[in-house]
Amino acid sequence: MNNSAPPHSPPHRRSEVALDPQHPIGSLIRTLRPYRGRIVGIASIFLIKDSPLWLLPVITSMAVDIVVAGGPLQSLGVLAIVSAVLLMQVYPMHVLFTRLYMGMIRTLGVTLRNAVTARLQTLSIGYYARTSAAVMQSKVVRDVENIELMFGQIGNPLGSAIVVFCGTVVMTAITVPQFLPVYALTIPCGIGVWLLMRRRSHRRNEQFRLQMEQYSRRVGEMATLMPVTRAHGLEDVSFDRVARDAEGVRDRGLDLDMVNGHFGALSWVTMQLLAIGCLLGAGALSVSQIMPITPGQVVLLGTYFTTLTGTVMTVLSFMPIVAKGRESARSLAEVLHEPDLEINEGKRRVDDITGRFELHAVTVAYPGSARPALDAIHLTIEPGETVAFVGASGSGKSTLMNTVLGFVRPTSGTILLDGLDMQALDLRSVRRRVSVVPQESVMFEGSIRENVTYGLRGVPDEVVRDALRRANALELVDGLPAGWDTVVGERGARLSGGQRQRLSIARALVRDPRVLLLDEATSALDSESERQVQQALEQLMRGRTTLVVAHRLSTIMNADRIVVLDGGRIVEEGTHGELLERAGRYRQLWSLQYR
Repeated sequence: MNNSAPPHSPPHRRSEVALDPQHPIGSLIRTLRPYRGRIVGIASIFLIKDSPLWLLPVITSMAVDIVVAGGPLQSLGVLAIVSAVLLMQVYPMHVLFTRLYMGMIRTLGVTLRNAVTARLQTLSIGYYARTSAAVMQSKVVRDVENIELMFGQIGNPLGSAIVVFCGTVVMTAITVPQFLPVYALTIPCGIGVWLLMRRRSHRRNEQFRLQMEQYSRRVGEMATLMPVTRAHGLEDVSFDRVARDAEGVRDRGLDLDMVNGHFGALSWVTMQLLAIGCLLGAGALSVSQIMPITPGQVVLLGTYFTTLTGTVMTVLSFMPIVAKGRESARSLAEVLHEPDLEINEGKRRVDDITGRFELHAVTVAYPGSARPALDAIHLTIEPGETVAFVGASGSGKSTLMNTVLGFVRPTSGTILLDGLDMQALDLRSVRRRVSVVPQESVMFEGSIRENVTYGLRGVPDEVVRDALRRANALELVDGLPAGWDTVVGERGARLSGGQRQRLSIARALVRDPRVLLLDEATSALDSESERQVQQALEQLMRGRTTLVVAHRLSTIMNADRIVVLDGGRIVEEGTHGELLERAGRYRQLWSLQYR
């Protein structure tokens, strides 16, 4: 039974999101197109919910005129009832708005996170080699949170501002249309303040975001190096490295705060000057009788203009939040537009492989490197053959393994798998018939059974048990109180290196691979653990094409063929015995280890 195929229908839908790094806000708004119906409903709710903001000044104006004219008390009672109804409807309508609007924004957050996660699944291993895991985590967590925060904080006030602005203009046009040109001053004044500060705000937000990513990278590095730091007593050095970047966050953050402070103060002063000017101007026109304005209308105009300038200032106060959200959208767009992809869509899928590899003049040159990591490699590996790769550090062993696995694309040359060009194959379908046992086994927080069957569904218990037995791990598992339901801890912290490695071999066995890659699988183990793991590896390697990278030459003595690499080139090939008879590089390496 082949357990390697994933389920046909993934449990979570992958979302397509097109964020434009040049126009991040516009592209973010376009992601809300599927919610057009909900947005119309939200707008309708706003017209009702925020009606008191522009109707109450009218009621106040009418009340003032009634009082000044000595009007009937019943009229004030009617105004009181209307005011109460207007105010009481706000509670249920606001709750309904929150449910609809924030539900949409939270769903948008999930859509963005899923889109970035799906993109990360398609990026090449080279991208991961040059990008910190902490930075990727910051993009998925912090940047999406900033976008949710931006929409969450501006949604209700911005909607209110639009409703109030429209209501204010309409009611003024009905009551005192002569003052509409004065209202129009608020728009260019607000836009002028925004244009004055926009570029500086965007620049400071970008600098702050990059500094935060650098800090996240440094904290992740500190956590990774903690065993080395503690072992060598370098806590002060580690602290200083992180503290310097924390100070950089402080400095960049303060620069951003100062820009936001200038922006807030300038917009407030501008709007307040306009509000006072409108109120005093209306009063002067009324007193001088140049324009027939009643005391109630003076109050109405003053209230409306204060409300109007307040809404403009509210919108202006969103600019720092929008600038921060804009920068976060640009950060996500960096991932969504990253061109270094492993493209499998539309390529030929394979259901099974025999494991025959042919490398024809394969060259791999990394950017910025003085010489190629692999230089015109010619090699043929037959199905079921065990081939070991040896050589000094930097000779090209790991690059060759990653190239065969498709993690690294050849700069030139061709790799054939069962006679087919690997560049034309869907590598995901190939890798379902491949298992890798690395030097450091990777475990996640979960049970032993979940780790062994990672990514597989419906694996029978007897298959898991047989894999554990053949990996020399069954006795270990049976000795635990909860058996294979034992939780191993994050990265397998509750297991020894040898135990993690044997479980990693069981994980490979349960997949029944055709091709096996062993990347220094025993180099980090003590002698007893190495012996147990080596026995498990012998079980795993039977009948499979096996590629082995090893520093300990004693572990590859029984390989069908040993390939010696030096400077990215193959300098020797043969069995262990044949190579020892020659006075070549392999014999030299053997002598250095076992003289």
